[in-house]
Amino acid sequence: MKKRPTIEMVAQQAGVSRQTVSNAANAPHRLRPETLRKVLGTIDELGYRPSHAARSLRTRATQVIGCRLLPGNYGGTGGVLDRLLHALCDAAWAKGYGVLTFSAANDDEEIAVFDDLLRRNAVDGLVLTHTHHGDVRPAWLMDQSAHFVAFGRPWGVERPAHSWVDVDGSAGTAEAVRHLAELGHTRIGFLGLPEGNGVGDDRYQGWQRAVDALALPSKGLIARAEDGVMSGKALAEQLITSPAPPTALVCVIDAMAVGAVRAIEEHAMESGRDLAVIGFDDSPVASLLRPGLSSVRQPIEDVAHKLIEVLLAEIAGTQRRPSRALLAPWVVVRESSGLPRARELRRSSPHGGAADSTLPDLNRKEQGK
Repeated sequence: MKKRPTIEMVAQQAGVSRQTVSNAANAPHRLRPETLRKVLGTIDELGYRPSHAARSLRTRATQVIGCRLLPGNYGGTGGVLDRLLHALCDAAWAKGYGVLTFSAANDDEEIAVFDDLLRRNAVDGLVLTHTHHGDVRPAWLMDQSAHFVAFGRPWGVERPAHSWVDVDGSAGTAEAVRHLAELGHTRIGFLGLPEGNGVGDDRYQGWQRAVDALALPSKGLIARAEDGVMSGKALAEQLITSPAPPTALVCVIDAMAVGAVRAIEEHAMESGRDLAVIGFDDSPVASLLRPGLSSVRQPIEDVAHKLIEVLLAEIAGTQRRPSRALLAPWVVVRESSGLPRARELRRSSPHGGAADSTLPDLNRKEQGK
């Protein structure tokens, strides 16, 4: 069996001291650029990997990030949280970190886990998920001077004192409305969550902004309920049987869109032909339905990389002020919105944020099959 490379082997081959190799791995700013390049080249050549256990003893750093594991089918269709966890692990591993996952039934239990992990020095930092109004976790972590970043905005907090990364749901539903309007729809309904849900309100505001900008009607075209397939079915039924029914529906999440498709079928109609439907999250079920479900896709891989980037800056002490990143989603178009072939509609701004509510030509990119 080939002998595992050691720090001494790297030092000998690079012609430097053991401390210089250690600095290259742990404090590269201490080395001259040419020395750093030489040592890193030797590290790559030999396949050397520093001992995390030894580093932990020296620095009390664990090279581990903690993240709560939420139910995989949250929202009724699943996919987003699984994608986030996998992407988070990949992004962390690329930076030499591992991800420790744990379960908790509610925020209080999660805080108890935080307390245990921090007391045992089991993690260097934490990623919060599923932020919501009245969320007490950020304040608790700040009181403990813990390093963390949130996936999700601090809903209801005007001047948050911590870093967060989120997806611009408002931009996503606005994009969905614009897409439907380009296909000729003038009565575009919205199936949403009860008022007070941060994510739901954000996505509703995008729909409202877009229909207002396009001078489309909104009266009698909004229906709200708790998320789920059956809720979506009931809400769609409500709008379909109204005196002035919509010709298209934008749904706050895929589970509701699936319910809407069922309601359409029960009325002997077909989604995409008789009534267009667009969901949100592009969960696995979206591509499995027939007709395929158009849906707004979140850039989860980009989110994960940004979360790790910000968290590691927090851990290193180089994040001087809270970081706030809002990433733009895009529409994956399938048959349910009226086009026979799958496409992606992606709108970008110069700064990687949400696009405005005007109606320029959309950049259409073929989605490979």
